[in-house]
Amino acid sequence: MTDKEKKKLSFNLRVNLFMLKVTRHWLRIALMVVGLYATLPLVAPTLMQFGFTAPANVLYTLYSPMCHQFSFRSVFLYGEQNFYPREIVGTDLRPYEAYAAEIEELNPGSSPTEFTLEFFMPARAFRGNEQMGYKMTLCARDAAIYLTMFMGGLIYAIPSVRKRILPIPLWIYVIAGLGPIGLDGFSQLLSYEPFNFWAVRETAPFFRLATGAMFGLMNAWLAFPYLERAMWDSRRDIVDKLVEEQIEF
Repeated sequence: MTDKEKKKLSFNLRVNLFMLKVTRHWLRIALMVVGLYATLPLVAPTLMQFGFTAPANVLYTLYSPMCHQFSFRSVFLYGEQNFYPREIVGTDLRPYEAYAAEIEELNPGSSPTEFTLEFFMPARAFRGNEQMGYKMTLCARDAAIYLTMFMGGLIYAIPSVRKRILPIPLWIYVIAGLGPIGLDGFSQLLSYEPFNFWAVRETAPFFRLATGAMFGLMNAWLAFPYLERAMWDSRRDIVDKLVEEQIEF
């Protein structure tokens, strides 16, 4: 065997051993990744509250491509309210437009149904103040999705649960997971310009959280069992290959 062939074998061996470790500890790795992504949105407003604006702004910027971050659809911490929905939602909470009329960085809009660049760009850029508190880096629905996925993963990590649970049937995933969030999101989107298919509507904060949590739960129920099967198959293939090559591991 040439030196080149030995180096290639050594590299392939290291890759196989690394992948074997991944397949054995994939759930821990997945929970770390999902947990970090789900909880950092809570860290940003906490940093803002204690005056650490620079690291908080880094988090807002990192999450910005992943979410619209509209203030009237977000969760706020450390302020007068946790939600500041638009006036047309009709909740008992003081509406977003009332705060926007008092805050220079925001544009309250000329009507409660307005949805223009002049209205939503300030709502996206605004991160909070001492009165309103500070928003999470993800909107209410997205925050609920990822937090619920993380909690679903933690439940799946319980050995007694992990042995019994099977991937959710796709038809249930579509109806219970995609259905509510799709109907809510598209019915809201299509009510605004340029579509105007029906009267403008905005979803109440609780419904945003509920549809996001249901979607996140369905994602966890579908993804984790399938990943478990895929990792088991990969682990078996790697072990067979190592045994065939008479390599101890």
